[in-house]
Amino acid sequence: MRRRLALLGLGLLTRLCAQDVRIHVDTTLVVVPVTVTDAMNRFVLGLDQPDFRVFEDGAEQKITHFSGEDAPLSVGLLIDTSGSMGMKLDVSRDAVRELLKTLNAQDEAFLVEFNDQATLIQPFSGRMDQVESGLRALHTGGLTALFDAVNMGLEEMKKAKNPRKALVVISDGGDNNSRYTSLQIKDLVREADVQVYAMGVFEPVFFAGLSREEVSGPKLLSQIAEQTGGRAFGATESSQLPAIAEKIAIELHNQYVLAYSPLNHTRDGAYRNIRVELKQPKGLGQLKARWRLGYYAPPE
Repeated sequence: MRRRLALLGLGLLTRLCAQDVRIHVDTTLVVVPVTVTDAMNRFVLGLDQPDFRVFEDGAEQKITHFSGEDAPLSVGLLIDTSGSMGMKLDVSRDAVRELLKTLNAQDEAFLVEFNDQATLIQPFSGRMDQVESGLRALHTGGLTALFDAVNMGLEEMKKAKNPRKALVVISDGGDNNSRYTSLQIKDLVREADVQVYAMGVFEPVFFAGLSREEVSGPKLLSQIAEQTGGRAFGATESSQLPAIAEKIAIELHNQYVLAYSPLNHTRDGAYRNIRVELKQPKGLGQLKARWRLGYYAPPE
């Protein structure tokens, strides 16, 4: 796979705010969604472009586009339907429905289920009733091809029409039936301009006989989420999933979107680290920011 997914290409039409403002870009842009919270983990809105600084490999970049609005979103839903999900599937459906309720008219979503293999149930659609129809058709059984599902989600996300992209994974365990390995998925996610969120019920104790992939699956999802600027939520009971879905939806609709043209024009396919710094406005206390940690430059 060529490492150019993290960039918006030459002449690409980018929409950075929900009011359908169209910005014609005549150079390469790196788009960075940023979540800002206070010491009590409450979302902080109302910040302006001067409150942010962006660095690439230590060099400060000029922010050329900024939005504090609810920008249009493309979301992929990856639902575990392996045999271990059992009665948890109904709760997973409820969780997805909670998330779908929050999507706006310009948003779009697709649905992937995974058990023995990953299957695209509903391609990208702006009609959430079509996604719900796909949810009703899901049944449990088989093993867990989690990594293959993430790969399929990344492939489908290439068709997204919106600059902000997110995968939401609902699962109760690790992988035990994928063609892709954890290392391959880590690399693919680093190449992609996609935030990853995970929610699931994971066993607190791992039993003898589990594969390395099954044991490392929950940890890997957490690492992937952190790398992309998303989050992984663990639950001790499946009944907590709808509330977690609501948290993810609220976060996705309360992000800032920054964009910059890299000062480094070298087309070497190398990974470049991103760092975001916040100026601390008076009266707000210590603020925390979360963002995707880097991207791959385009190759020669």
